[in-house]
Amino acid sequence: MSEKQAHLNGAYYGPSIPPKSQAYHRHGRGSDPLGCCCGCIFSLIFKLIMTAVVIVGLAFFIFWLIVRPNRIKFHVTDAHLTQFNFSNDNTLHYNLALNVTIRNPNKKIGVYYDRIEARAIYEDQRFSTFTSTTPFYQGHKTTNVVNPVFQGQQVIPDTKVLSKYNEQKSSGVYDIDVKLYLRVRFKFGLIKTGKFKPRIKCELKVPLTQNGSSSGGTFETTKCDVDYFKSI
Repeated sequence: MSEKQAHLNGAYYGPSIPPKSQAYHRHGRGSDPLGCCCGCIFSLIFKLIMTAVVIVGLAFFIFWLIVRPNRIKFHVTDAHLTQFNFSNDNTLHYNLALNVTIRNPNKKIGVYYDRIEARAIYEDQRFSTFTSTTPFYQGHKTTNVVNPVFQGQQVIPDTKVLSKYNEQKSSGVYDIDVKLYLRVRFKFGLIKTGKFKPRIKCELKVPLTQNGSSSGGTFETTKCDVDYFKSI
């Protein structure tokens, strides 16, 4: 037993033990400095975009608080229809005069009207067009009147239109749509905007007047729908 312990406690004379290898940390192939740089750039761009959106939104909100813009209001206050009949060759003969009032309710915004085009439509068929190319300026809280006149004749081959006309002829009141296509600019102080193209639709019930009298009653003032973005 003592011999074994002496052997265990004695010096070791065998082959030398190689030293432990040291672990060197090397940059692996997955670590891409270019990728990190691109990520930083995208993050910066995103932050810049979000900052710009916030600034623009805040500026728009402040502008709205100061100006409090309201939509321009359009009404047809009078419609005078003295002729509206079909001849045997499906030709519509018409004579229609309108009074259209344009009200600017804004206290700090003026409107430049560069062009106004009015289209008269019966049962989805346009039968006449009126164009006013005389520009005018509408000041704050003012009302202007435009007087489109539609007079002439137009061939309408659609037999459905004639059928609808015969239905309304007995009452003496005709469903006529008038659509206004505008080119306008807005003015706030010394600032003038670019051109906008709002579209206005007026759905009218117009009585026919003959020999100074109307069998369908009197025309009632009609409010028009204003659409700044969608076509109608």
